[in-house]
Amino acid sequence: MTVEQLTEEERDSWLRGLTGWALAREGKAIERKFEFADFSEAFAFMTRVALIAETRDHHPEWFNVYNRVEITLTTHDAGGLSLRDVKMARKIDALVA
Repeated sequence: MTVEQLTEEERDSWLRGLTGWALAREGKAIERKFEFADFSEAFAFMTRVALIAETRDHHPEWFNVYNRVEITLTTHDAGGLSLRDVKMARKIDALVA
């Protein structure tokens, strides 16, 4: 099944509904930075995200230093943002709500 890249209109509309996420890579990705109390809390968050990513077969690009986690979402098969990224961002947001 082909994954379609969001149009600019779709991308902007979906992004308005995502708190804390910003466009990156010339509109081809979204990113968000998270901060936790300590490394254990950050690592636990990453573990929960990893489990979601595995079940959805949609894996984030991320960076972690101590209590900070930075996540970038893009769909390589689509050449940019897709609805898969929006859905993944929502799942990630639910973990910190």
